Amino acid sequence: MYKLYIGNLSPSVTVEDLKQLFVERHLPVPDQILLKSGYAFVDFPDQNSAIRAIETLSGKVELHGKVIEVDYSVPKKLRSRKIQIRNIPPHLQWEVLDGLLAQYGTVENVEQVNTDTETAVVNVTYATKEEAKEATEKLTGHQFDDYSFKVSYIVDMDTAPPDQAPRARRGGRSSRDQGICQPGPSGDFGTSRSRQYDFPLRILVPTQFVGAIIGKEGLTIKNVTKQTQSKVDIHRKENAGAAEKPITIHSTPEGCSSACRMIQDIMQKEANETKMTDDITLKILAHNSLVGRLIGKEGRNLKKIEEETGTRITISPLQNLTICNPERTVTIKGDMEARCKAEAEVTKKLREAYENDIAARDQQANLIPGLNLNALGIFSSNLPMLPPAAGARGAVCPVVSSGYSPFLSHSSHLSGLYGVPPASAITHQHSQQAQEQEVVYLFIPTQAVGALIGKKGQHIKQLAHFAGASIKIAPAEAPDVTERMVIITGTPEAQFKAQGRIYGKLKEENFYTAKEEVKLETHIKVPSTAAGRVIGKGGKTVNELQNLTSAEVIVPRDQTPDENDEVFVKISGHFFASQTAQRRIREIIQQVKQQEQKHQQGAAVSPHHSK
Repeated sequence: MYKLYIGNLSPSVTVEDLKQLFVERHLPVPDQILLKSGYAFVDFPDQNSAIRAIETLSGKVELHGKVIEVDYSVPKKLRSRKIQIRNIPPHLQWEVLDGLLAQYGTVENVEQVNTDTETAVVNVTYATKEEAKEATEKLTGHQFDDYSFKVSYIVDMDTAPPDQAPRARRGGRSSRDQGICQPGPSGDFGTSRSRQYDFPLRILVPTQFVGAIIGKEGLTIKNVTKQTQSKVDIHRKENAGAAEKPITIHSTPEGCSSACRMIQDIMQKEANETKMTDDITLKILAHNSLVGRLIGKEGRNLKKIEEETGTRITISPLQNLTICNPERTVTIKGDMEARCKAEAEVTKKLREAYENDIAARDQQANLIPGLNLNALGIFSSNLPMLPPAAGARGAVCPVVSSGYSPFLSHSSHLSGLYGVPPASAITHQHSQQAQEQEVVYLFIPTQAVGALIGKKGQHIKQLAHFAGASIKIAPAEAPDVTERMVIITGTPEAQFKAQGRIYGKLKEENFYTAKEEVKLETHIKVPSTAAGRVIGKGGKTVNELQNLTSAEVIVPRDQTPDENDEVFVKISGHFFASQTAQRRIREIIQQVKQQEQKHQQGAAVSPHHSK
């Protein structure tokens, strides 16, 4: 439940007046309304309806001669680090929003909220309540492209008393999200395992076919759901006037494909009856964070599907992505049988990528205790993928930290952008380790340097502030070098954030094509005494490391240790692979250091005992 405060009420207002107002405004009518002199409290079943009530009523409705005010009811003791920002332009890019939020402090978590409004809504958690207070004061009324931000405090679960926590936690997601095992406001996952890997099929259909798909009194779509044992949501009311409408199919992989086939059959029949000349195509909506793996290295996966099914497959450009549209359109052309075969293969690839991201997220969580995994939105499981939280593209913004994320924008996000467990969840030992400063040398294409720096250095400054790291670009060693070295200094979590955002920036700015996966070379220094341990006997350790992480790991044997008696280890691979390899190598370094310390302590004690 979400408790709202209704203020500036006339003394003559009654409970029935308020209930009638809710009915007139098409809002849920609560069973109980706590009416006091001049104000009232009401509970709404989900965040979506609470937002609608605030946006519909506050400052816009006059009741018994007074304009009422509506906002979240958050006691002062719970006005801590968490705020909600509404009326955000739907076309606003994640990077711009990130930079704006970062001006007021360290952002720990951003959750994009599913709403029925045309504008976007996000829940933001700052590191301190002072930062949240400043953000609330400065962002309230902030103008962006004729949109005026609206900001409210919302309950901060980490400060809620124990007896309130369960109630607040249930409200962290809309009631429609409860069946899906998705991350909640803190990136936590539910306990339901039966639908943990629920992967809906999302397709776009021409608006003129929607009526035929639904059928008279809904009989046609009911027949589809019954025969395929699937749940089919047609988002026909959103985006009025749009040429295409999204349809979401929940079922087993086979059920999704069967429903998709039946829908295509209906469209083909309707096209024949209306003598439509255009060919029927199948358009699948795929979250951007998964598209690279659908395409495969040098486009091999996509090319293989095309060859095996006899179809032609194209993917919409990155430029179409916005804060409310993290999906790209996979268009499949061919005859009915070919399209259906291609759909099954495409969806299989996307599902595998999604499940791999869940596994990668869990693995990364174990690698860096207390790591802010959602900080980047690089895991597709961080942002809401799909319904029940997804609706029309661009009209209903997905819940960022509830299941899916755009590629590093974001994104994480945004796609989900942030999500650190409370400090109390991190052990003292782990918090000490997290403070250790690490230096990483990341190599990026020379032509990408300008984009990374940004206009007047704004982007690199924002990135450094967001990650909590020092980020410097080393001078070019020669005029025609193809790569430049980025020196990143910070804690493990800062490294994760900074490197992840850089990977995402390169993809976002099209320095890598849609068919390429971003793979960068990273150098880290290790004590020369630990280099042998990284390699292992007969190269066993480094080979296992490469098999485990899918990264290429090289320890050049002809190196001369520097003044600190350190040598370089070279790591090449995509973001997940590189991060896992870096963490494993750091573990080896730590083990070597601990053994050396024990040896030194033993050597210091021995002379004393020998006397």
